[in-house]
This record gives sequence, structure tokens and C-alpha cells, in this order.
Amino acid sequence: MRIALFVETYLPYINGVVTHVHALKTGLEMLGHKVLVVTADPAVHHHKMEDGVLYCPCKKIKKLYGYGLASPMSRRREKLLSEFHPDIIHVHQEFGIGLFGFQYAKRHKIPMVYTMHTMYDDYLYYVVPKKLIPAAKKIAGKYPRMFARRAVQVTGPSKKVSEYLHSHGVTKSINVVPNPVELDMFSVKKADLDQVASIRQRYHYAEDDFVVCFVGRIGREKGLDNLFEMWAESLADQKHLKLMIVGDGPDRPRLVELSRQLGIGDQVNMIGKVEHEDLLNYLVACDLYVTASTSDTNSISMLEAMAVGLPVVHIRDDLNRGQVVEGVNGFIFSDAKSLRKKVMGYWQMPEKEKKAFKKSVVASVQNSGAKTLGENLERVYRNALQGK
Repeated sequence: MRIALFVETYLPYINGVVTHVHALKTGLEMLGHKVLVVTADPAVHHHKMEDGVLYCPCKKIKKLYGYGLASPMSRRREKLLSEFHPDIIHVHQEFGIGLFGFQYAKRHKIPMVYTMHTMYDDYLYYVVPKKLIPAAKKIAGKYPRMFARRAVQVTGPSKKVSEYLHSHGVTKSINVVPNPVELDMFSVKKADLDQVASIRQRYHYAEDDFVVCFVGRIGREKGLDNLFEMWAESLADQKHLKLMIVGDGPDRPRLVELSRQLGIGDQVNMIGKVEHEDLLNYLVACDLYVTASTSDTNSISMLEAMAVGLPVVHIRDDLNRGQVVEGVNGFIFSDAKSLRKKVMGYWQMPEKEKKAFKKSVVASVQNSGAKTLGENLERVYRNALQGK
């Protein structure tokens, strides 16, 4: 098959959707398919085809982490895509590039597959005044509904996507296709132990300090306010327990101040952005992963932590049930008391049990690589071509 993937940003930029699309391209190519990624790039001024990627000029949007917004119309883009002769149009995001893919599929009567990655209701505060958010949520739901209704097949990383689309009037079945993890990259065997030791030294972690981490965008949707408050209530007395927050975003300065106000400033390190190629060493420098986010559909950062053997302490999120299985690859908490119980329980676990637990965590994601993702979507594409 010849498959065109449409995404608003791509490498060298990194986020969860980029990681997913890159893994999908890799997996499909491993299976013998031809793949073209169509994306926007603020660094190019003319359409550029390179290594199976069509980079399209766009306007840089500072408020959205510097990502670009491309026009949904372009004769040059149309010509270059037509020369590729796609059998399948797969839209991963819904803005300039995604809308172009949507229209192209319709014009050329090519089956379209749509993947909804993001719960946009949780991100409206970036662009909409607070008092208008309730109204904006009603409007926002109509846009992915338009893509889902037009698509022959729809996918999402978790049941959360199904529930969202069905609540907005989409009646078709949604294929749940879990996110991938770069297993070759996120292997503890590939960590630089000198760099791991240097990281712990840089942030003044003693040998007996137990480091819990979170990796992601530092925005309101990630639930870090809630995590800090529960941590302050239940774990502030544990001075050898540390919390490393990796990532950047609009809420970082406010959360630094919040940690001080809550009296946990000595435990919390908000270290900012870490380059993707360096992230492995930071994860290996830690002992446990925690998240209080209920906006994620199937967090790739969480999967990367699992791949290096970090159990995940995850806030209860019924629509993502099954991603973290108690006692297999992590623990579930719902309040400050249970957060303490899970963190302290693992910290105090005998080393022999910890070692076995880590093996179980790594095993839980071993079928989450690029080839598995490619095989999952290959089945979806074949159904799309058959008009199912």
C-alpha cells in the first residue's frame, strides 16, 4: 500500500503525536509499504520533499510552543501528493495539514482514516478566555466529529477517544490502537551510567534518595497542581523522597512557586526541557514514575518510563483502565493517602521483589514497538480499502 500520513508537526520537533507518527512510518516501512508524511515546518519557505517527508511552509504560532499552522489549500502540495499516488489518507491532526488531507481524500475519492490523539477540551484554555470555555467545548467537539464522520475508519489510543466521539454524535465503531514506544531507544542497557550518575549529582540527590519523576508538557491539563497538593499532604515528611519534573510549558513558573508555598520546594526539582536523545539517562536516574493527568489518552512518556523498568503510579482514570495494571507495571492512586501508600510501598519493597517488578514492567510494553503499531494499522487500512 501507499499511505500518506498527515500531521501538523514532525521531526526534528518532538511530542507524543510526532513520536506516534514516526513509529508508524517506521513500522509500515518494515512491512513493505510506501509511506509519505505530510507536515508543516516553520523553517521552510517552499514545499520540500526529503526522506519520505513533505515539509510544507507555515506560519509559526508562538502561543502553541512555536509549532506552525499551514494553509489547508496549496496547488503545489496537491501536485506533490498526487505524484505519490496514495491508496490511503491517514489524518492524525485536524488543523491546516489535517484539513488539507481531509479535503484531498474527498476530492480524489481515496479512503480516509482518522486518528484522534488529543482531548481538546483539556487544552482550550491555551486559546480561549476562561469564561468562554463552556461554549467553546460545544464547538470544539463538532470539529473532530466532522473528521470522524467522513473517515472510513477511526482510531484512537484509548477508550477515552471512543467515549468522547460517541458523546458528540459519532455512531461508528472506534478502533483502539495503543501508542507505541521506541523500544530500541528506551532500553536501560543503552543508558550511559556516567551520565546517570552526573544527573543525580547535578540535582544533589544522595545515594539513598528515592527519585520519582514525571515527564511532559508543564500545563494545567497535566494535573501537576493536584499532584503537588497530594504530595504536600502525604509525603512532605519524607526528606529522602524527591520529585523530578521534566519538561517545560506555561505553568512552570507558577508551579515552582506553588511547590514553595506548599513547603515541598526542597523535594521538587522542575528541571525544564530535556532533549529527547538525553531522556533515557534521566529516566534511568529515577526510581518511579508518577502522573496525575487525566487528559492523556495513552501517554507515550509513561510508556517510555515503563520501557526502562520504572513502575508507574497513575491517578485513577477509568477510561484508561488497563494501561497501568496494579502489581504488574505500576499502581493506581485516587487521593493523598493512597498516593503515599503506593509510593512508600514500592520504595520499601525488598530489592529482590523490586528487581522482579522491574522485569514485569519492561515486559508489559515489549509488544508496543513500531512493527506492532504498523501491523495494527495495516489491518485498519485493509478494512478501509474494502469499505468496511
